[in-house]
Amino acid sequence: MGCEIVTVSADTQFVHLAWQREEKDLENVKFHMGSDRNGDLARQFGIWNGGFCLRGTYLIAPNGTLMNSEVNFLNLGRNIDEIMRKFKANIYLGKKTNEGCPSKWKDEGDKTLTPGPEMVGRVHQAHQG
Repeated sequence: MGCEIVTVSADTQFVHLAWQREEKDLENVKFHMGSDRNGDLARQFGIWNGGFCLRGTYLIAPNGTLMNSEVNFLNLGRNIDEIMRKFKANIYLGKKTNEGCPSKWKDEGDKTLTPGPEMVGRVHQAHQG
């Protein structure tokens, strides 16, 4: 889909290798897994929590613009379907800048909204019609 995926944690590359070897959900991972042992990157993103990192997910446009961010505590996993929905919505909205993708939007062809003063307080009705 034209993106680069990089995961980063405070774990070493050897821990990443063990996760990939042992965790069946990671056995086919082909993206880069970076190590932030000192927490420098985690501090920059505001997810350093006294020796460990919170779970942050960031969608960053090629020009460096932060498009979406989500931070979860350690015991809450992330939903790849929702991350992909946001990713596809950002691609779509890059082409259709006058539209808005509501929370139920999943893919091109789904109903979008036209942001403006007339939409304030009427988003629910717009979803219905």
